[in-house]
Amino acid sequence: MSRRVVITGVSVLAPGGLGVKEFWNLLSEGRTATRGITFFDPAPFRSRVAAEMDFDPRERGLSPQEIRRMDRAAQFAVVAARDAVADSGVDFADADPAGIGVAIGTAVGATTGLDQEYRVVSDDGRLELVDDRYAQPHLYDYFVPSSFAAEVAWAIGAEGPATVVSTGCTSGLDSVGYAADLVRDGTVDMMIAGATDAPISPITMACFDAIKATTPRHEYPEQASRPFDAARNGFVLGEGAAVFVLEELESARRRGAHIYAEIAGFASRCNAFHMTGLRPDGREMAEAIRVALAEARVDPTAIDYVNAHGSGTKQNDRHETAAFKRSLGEHAYRVPVSSIKSMVGHSLGAIGSIEIAACVLAMANQVVPPTANLHNPDPECDLDYVPLTAREWRTDTVLSVGSGFGGFQSAIVLTRPDRTAA
Repeated sequence: MSRRVVITGVSVLAPGGLGVKEFWNLLSEGRTATRGITFFDPAPFRSRVAAEMDFDPRERGLSPQEIRRMDRAAQFAVVAARDAVADSGVDFADADPAGIGVAIGTAVGATTGLDQEYRVVSDDGRLELVDDRYAQPHLYDYFVPSSFAAEVAWAIGAEGPATVVSTGCTSGLDSVGYAADLVRDGTVDMMIAGATDAPISPITMACFDAIKATTPRHEYPEQASRPFDAARNGFVLGEGAAVFVLEELESARRRGAHIYAEIAGFASRCNAFHMTGLRPDGREMAEAIRVALAEARVDPTAIDYVNAHGSGTKQNDRHETAAFKRSLGEHAYRVPVSSIKSMVGHSLGAIGSIEIAACVLAMANQVVPPTANLHNPDPECDLDYVPLTAREWRTDTVLSVGSGFGGFQSAIVLTRPDRTAA
């Protein structure tokens, strides 16, 4: 029988929730953390709202040198990794560092730092030939996304495999799925896995403006993110990170660890169809769900809650609805589904891990978080999307899904660790 992989440490940095407790309070109360952009002047842009974090690296224990060296997203990852390790209770002094690996997901890497540095070396865009003398001394690390994994490994003393997974908006699911495979096959004893992104910058806003993917609803920012609602008109950009400690079940039990959940199944597929487009039948996402359920040896009717990608674009919401019906059958009409992007925005590569954290906490509290701002459901989205208010609900087996540019579709199944092994 293959090794079973469990989550024993959890950390979250999300808009409105800089910590596990604060994050869960936001979700369970159905509050939104979206607001008008304050990081830069948003006036030139079509979309002027975002889910920003009030993150102070000094308050979170980073040194002046670390702050100077690391991009904002790398700072998130290091702080979250330290918090996850502390939450797990692992004593690294007794652990083999070569048996501890790192997998960090990100969609856009050091976008914030690169944007800022370009402004400096180009004299705010006035110089066609930039002046490298003004560049930040650690600018090279901004160009190399693998530096995120290296920073986390250095911070916690991990000497096993260190990898950055970058598969667009499924990165946060895929990094955890990849890490679970390494633990399951015995390559490592433990993985520090999750994702980070800090994309709220002029260049990112301009890119999404160009394809009209983000919402122009800036008059009431807290109501801007509306997954599955008939009045939705694009997603709200966010930022954040979530990191987990993954280890083998029996090892976790021997050391008396608190076990949050088992990673029972994971799968990823690509639609090989369009860079940003999705087929309306949801076939590729449905296939990822089917394979993840098969790996977990879980029947579709056993799913208690579905954490949707739920970005708030018409294309995605209808695609997902079709995928759930295709993969779960009639059970799709009975299982509660919700999107936390309605509250914390879409943090691109980080959101998959943040959503895993939401699933873990839903299982711990036996409560399904709501879909905020869902007042008038799209008739084509006719499932139970838990509008406005959290719901007490038995959540022993949870499915979380993601969809990303490039055609990526991923699904992960989490279960309570005391379930009967198949």
